[in-house]
Amino acid sequence: TSFSTPKKKKRDDGMREHVTGCARSEGYYKIDKKDKLKYLNNSRAFAEEPPADTQVRNRPPRRRSEQRRLLSSFTGSCDSDLLKFNQLKFRKKKLKFCKSHIHDWGLFAMEPIAADEMVIEYVGQNIRQVIADMREKRYEDEGIGSSYMFRVDHDTIIDATKCGNFARFINHSCNPNCYAKVITVESQKKIVIYSKQHINVNEEITYDYKFPIEDVKIPCLCGSENCRGTLN
Repeated sequence: TSFSTPKKKKRDDGMREHVTGCARSEGYYKIDKKDKLKYLNNSRAFAEEPPADTQVRNRPPRRRSEQRRLLSSFTGSCDSDLLKFNQLKFRKKKLKFCKSHIHDWGLFAMEPIAADEMVIEYVGQNIRQVIADMREKRYEDEGIGSSYMFRVDHDTIIDATKCGNFARFINHSCNPNCYAKVITVESQKKIVIYSKQHINVNEEITYDYKFPIEDVKIPCLCGSENCRGTLN
């Protein structure tokens, strides 16, 4: 049995038509330079002049500024806090902790932060008031001077003393550039630090602790012009 070699047929664009339906089944063959040039010219012309019905669909990607304007246009119709929280999860702010002139360690911005942006979530263990009282006494016995407990509501407190993130290094200030806000995400309350104003690179992140007034005062070292003198 002998197999006949398929006849070489050329298309209008200069390329050879594969009569078997598959180029691999017809073996190696050389393409003439004139045919190759004709094919490349036809392909280039087709790419530069797309059909009229595809010109509308193949628009260039929107610029980031347009995307931000579009995003701000529909934030009013949805939960903006949830939207910002999702953005914070996928694109965390660049922050660092180092020695602070206010007190011990502090948290500093490594990138410009615009006003009314989520800076960082205050992460820790959710505990009840009874457990918080027990832990506070135990921390004092262990010599842990600083308290990293943040009250969410009447029943829940976030303890970041031994299980937390950089947010626990944020110092108090009577004239802060941030504020803390409780938001609800999937039926769970979370504490998020928001920026009150524009924050520059290497500027320390601060917020008002808003401690309850007590007889035993904790001195404030923020150094701001309107410093109250005490944290509580």
